[in-house]
Amino acid sequence: MERGDFDESYKGTPPWDIGRPQREFINLETLGKLKGSILDAGCGTGENSIFFAARGHAVAGIDLSPRAIQKAREKAKERKIENVIFQVKDALRMPEALEKDNFDSAIDCGLFHTFSDIQRREFVKGLRFILQPGGKYFMLCFSDLEPPSWGGPRRVSKKEIHETFADGWEINYIHEARIETNIHQNGGNAWLSSITKLST
Repeated sequence: MERGDFDESYKGTPPWDIGRPQREFINLETLGKLKGSILDAGCGTGENSIFFAARGHAVAGIDLSPRAIQKAREKAKERKIENVIFQVKDALRMPEALEKDNFDSAIDCGLFHTFSDIQRREFVKGLRFILQPGGKYFMLCFSDLEPPSWGGPRRVSKKEIHETFADGWEINYIHEARIETNIHQNGGNAWLSSITKLST
C-alpha cells in the first residue's frame, strides 16, 4: 500500500484499527516499562495514545492520515481525555515537525513494517532527534514468522531490526509477540522490540 492510500483506508475500518489498545502495550504499561512523555508514531485513530494518556502520561499522537487524526480527536473528546494531542504529521519528517529531545518514550504499532529500507533510516533519524538520551522506543511489527499467504505489509526479521538500529542504539530485547488485527483470530506473528537511544 502506498503511503497516500492510508487516508482512504480510514473511510471505513482498516484491518489494523481494532477499536482498543493493543494487548502488548497494555502489558508494557502494567509492568511500568514506559516512562514519562510518549510519542505514538503512526497513531491511527488513537487507541494506544488514549490508553497511555488515561494512565497519566502526556502523549502526542501523529499520523499522516487526516481522517485517522480526526477520529482520534473525537475519541479523546468523547472520553474526556485531555493530556493527549493528535496532529497530522509525517513520521518520516519528525526533525522538521517536532521538538528535539522532547519525549521520554516512543511507541510504534504497525508503522515500521510499512517502510522501505531508505524510509527506515529516515524514521530512525527522526526517533533519535525527538527522544531524550536514554529514551526508549517500543516497536510492534509483523515478523517474518507470519505466513505470507494473506498478503499484508512487509514482514520484518530480527536481523533487519538489529541492522537498522546498529548505530547509536541499544536493543534491549526482541520478543515474539502478537499484533491484533480484524483479520486474525488470535493476532498475527509479531516482534515486540525495546530499543534505547544511547547518549553518544
